[in-house]
Order: sequence, then C-alpha cells, then structure tokens
Amino acid sequence: MSVDTSLRFDKDYVNGFSNSRQEPAWLQELRLQALELAQNLPMPKPDKTKIDKWNFTEFKHEATGKAVAFNELPEDVKALIGSEEEAKNVLVIHNGTPVYAALEQDVKDQGVIYTDLLTAAKEHEDLVKKYFMKEAVSIDENRLTALHAALFVNGAFLYVPKNVELSAPIQAVYYQDDKAALFNHVIIAVEDNSSVTYVENYLSTNDNTDSVTNIVSEVFAASGAKVVYGAVDNLAKGMTSYVNRRGRAGRDARIEWALGQFNDGNTVSDNTTHLIGDGSFTDTKTVTIGRGDQKQNFVAQIFNHGKSSEGYILTHGVMKDNASSIFNGITKIEHGATKSHGEQTERVLMLSEKARGDANPILLIDEDDVTAGHAASVGRIDPLQMFYLMSRGISKAEAERLIIHGFLAPVVSQMPLESVKKRLVEVIERKVR
Repeated sequence: MSVDTSLRFDKDYVNGFSNSRQEPAWLQELRLQALELAQNLPMPKPDKTKIDKWNFTEFKHEATGKAVAFNELPEDVKALIGSEEEAKNVLVIHNGTPVYAALEQDVKDQGVIYTDLLTAAKEHEDLVKKYFMKEAVSIDENRLTALHAALFVNGAFLYVPKNVELSAPIQAVYYQDDKAALFNHVIIAVEDNSSVTYVENYLSTNDNTDSVTNIVSEVFAASGAKVVYGAVDNLAKGMTSYVNRRGRAGRDARIEWALGQFNDGNTVSDNTTHLIGDGSFTDTKTVTIGRGDQKQNFVAQIFNHGKSSEGYILTHGVMKDNASSIFNGITKIEHGATKSHGEQTERVLMLSEKARGDANPILLIDEDDVTAGHAASVGRIDPLQMFYLMSRGISKAEAERLIIHGFLAPVVSQMPLESVKKRLVEVIERKVR
C-alpha cells in the first residue's frame, strides 16, 4: 500500500508560519505559490527506485532551538568545528534556529555576507531574491521541490563579492532533534574572480522516530570564480531524505564537490552542475556506505553548455547487510559545447549476498568535437583478499573493515579538504564497526 502523499498544510498554515517570522512579502507569496503547485505536481521518479511507500509528507514541521554560548553546544557539534578559537567562520543551526555564529572581521570588511537564510532574506532581500529557486532548482520541478519552497525553515546564505579570495573555510553545522523535519536551504553566490571553500555537516538524533529531510543547495560561480563545496551527511535512520545540490558555473569558473553521503535512512540525492560558460570546470567526488535495510538513489549529473568545459564524476559506494543503492552518473554535452570533455567512474562493492548495488554511467553527446569516457564496476568482496588477511591472524570483521577503507580510499584521498577527509574517515569507521 502506498504512503498517503496528501499535504497536511494549507494556506492559513503557511501564511501564519511566514507572518510569525516576519518574512518579506515576496517570500510569503512564493511560499503560497509553491504550496498551490505542490497539490498537483507529481512526486519525483528516481530511476529504478520505488519511493511510493517512502514517507516524504508526514512530519512535524516546526521545532525550536535557542542561541547558546560556544561551551553549551553539543559535543558532537564542537568536535566538528574545533575549539572556540578555531571556530572563526561558522554557523550552527539547531532545529532551524541559528544558535551560534562567528565571522572574522577581516572577512566582513571585504564585503562577504554569511548568515542564516531567514536573516539574509530580511537584511539582504534583493540578493536573496535574485538567487532563491530561480535557476538552479525550480519550485515546479516536482511535489518535493514545491513543498520545500513552501515550508523551508532556514539555511545559510553565503555571498562573496568580486575579487575576494577567502583562504579560511566557511563552516556550517545543521543538527536536528525533537522529531522535527529538516527543511534546509543553502545559497552560495560567488562573484567574478573570487573563491571560497564551504564545508557543511548534517546531524540528527531521531533513530527511532520517523521524519523527513528536504534539502536544497544552490551554488553560483560567476566568471573566474571558484567554489569548493564539502559536505558530510550523517542523518539518523528515522530520516527519509530528499537532497538537491545544484551548481551553475560561468566562464572559466570552477565548482568542486566533495560529498560524503552517510545517511542511515532511505535517501534520494541529486547533484547536478551546469557548465554554462566557456572554459568552466566541475569535479564531483562522492563516497557512501549503505547498511541495514536502507534504500538509496544517487544521481550525479553534469551538463556541458560552454565550449572547452570539463566535468568529472568519481563515486565509490559500499553496500552492507540488505542495503541497496542505485548510482546514476550522467554526462550531457550539449550542441555547441565544442572541445569539451566529460569523464566519470562509478564503483560499488557489495559485502553480503543480500546487498545490492547498480552503477549506471551514461554519456549523452550532442556535439562531435568533444572527448568523453566512463567506467563502472559492481562486485562482491574478493574472497582471496579476505583469506589472505584472515590467514595473518586478522578477524573477519577487521579484515572487512580494512577492505572497506581500502576501497573508499581512492576517493577519500582526493577530497580537496583535510577537514572533510578527517570527518569522512570518522564516519566510515563508525559505519563499518
């Protein structure tokens, strides 16, 4: 029997929610428009994954957090951002409420804006309105993008003006409890010839209660800009997750994605980059581990529009127990994108008889003067490797752990951020044990 996907929220609820937060009129109108669209739009249809029984629409919408001093933050959060002295450019959001924020004065002096999205919508209305769900993600794509626009609670807004190169990373931690849904929206807008590194971590505590995650990230890199986006998703088993991370790169711009997707619940994830400008570049690296009865669907897409644009996809996934995942890598070189290049690799390792993995590299080429390639492999753990390790006195569990680390290491080692590498190793270790 299918899950009831009828919406539990009406116009009065959305109006009241928006009014209580004193949102600008344009945002309230957009929420209402999205709510109306959500009534009739279809659910997304991920390839080879049936989500009709997944819960995406039954959830508690609102929860509250409160601002705290650094030493009052949860230990898990402090472990991610370091000491108070180290946490110089960071935003912590608990249940949609910004509870801790710090930004160095010299970063502010260069015109950088970094704040929670609700504050940005009030204080930098024109900028937020320019980027919010206009080009990267549309409110009318499907029921879940419309529902996101109608009910997003908060998120982050990062704006870097022209000719500003930030050497220190910008960090964000989003953590959720109180059985609440996590509707989070991130906008990163980097102007001409500027650069930034952004690192986010998602945490939740509801292993034994059902809820919903609906995340949208929109990244805009103008001409000559560079954005490095690192993320570690570590949401609890009770969360059914729908995640959209999208990017648009201008002329000679670069967007690099370093994604650790370690949610314990069922997940649909879309990571799409449009290489709009000539000479634009993107590189997407993803690692994941599935376990238990978890079902996941991952799509990594790159669209080459500009001439001499380059796109790379590298994905490694490990499936344990009864877990199953679909990995679709799509490279689409559009007509006119001459001299462009696309390359992708998907590899899946299955550790049990009931685990399932499906890797599907897809090349769609509408231009002659280009180069492109792909590779994929799906296989089970090599019994000779296990035999060799166990013959040296290593237990079966420890041998499996070493093989998993070795399988994921080619991706983890290439992650552009040391902080992301460290966090990935920590989460991988917890999952394999």
